[in-house]
Amino acid sequence: MVIVNIKPITNGALGLKAIPTFSSLWWIWGTTIITILLMKRLVNSSYGLALKAITDDEVAAEAMGVKLFYHKLMSFTVSAFLAGIGGALLAAHLGTVDPSQFTFMLTFNILLIAVMGGLGSITGSVIAAAIVTVGSEWLRIVESPISLGALVIPGISGMRMVIFSFLLIVVIIFYQQGLMGRRELSWEWVFSRFRRWRKEVES
Repeated sequence: MVIVNIKPITNGALGLKAIPTFSSLWWIWGTTIITILLMKRLVNSSYGLALKAITDDEVAAEAMGVKLFYHKLMSFTVSAFLAGIGGALLAAHLGTVDPSQFTFMLTFNILLIAVMGGLGSITGSVIAAAIVTVGSEWLRIVESPISLGALVIPGISGMRMVIFSFLLIVVIIFYQQGLMGRRELSWEWVFSRFRRWRKEVES
């Protein structure tokens, strides 16, 4: 509501138009890789260990000397900074931005990605983001009419979200910690899986 009502700055419900479109796939992929590397370094740093301790038990973390307010504020600031970069890239890619683009469904997608990938895994979030993004585009077919000769199956609006909701329920039932949990995908893990598969084939 605040963004919509401060028209001199945000142009209200009409949003900002004629934004220079300098963004490209190189910008987006480059920013994505830098963000993943930054988060990896942050998680493995003393700040990341403190944030993990706060996540597990705030009282125990504070007893060990972790400053709760400072680390929570830092976490909020870093996440807001990265979200701002993502919004800037979106605006530079589309050339326009308005409040109608950020609906409840976008929030649902973000929560779906976080829960599906695993709340403690960067790799899981990347994998889940790819699944949700590609799947949301591929599943447009279920919302459009399908012609099978003389038979016409009408599309069902919102069916994509029903499928994603079902997928989320399956993940919650069978993978309570998400696809990756707190694990990270690494070359060592890939090679170990490959060696195990090779031994099974040879035997």
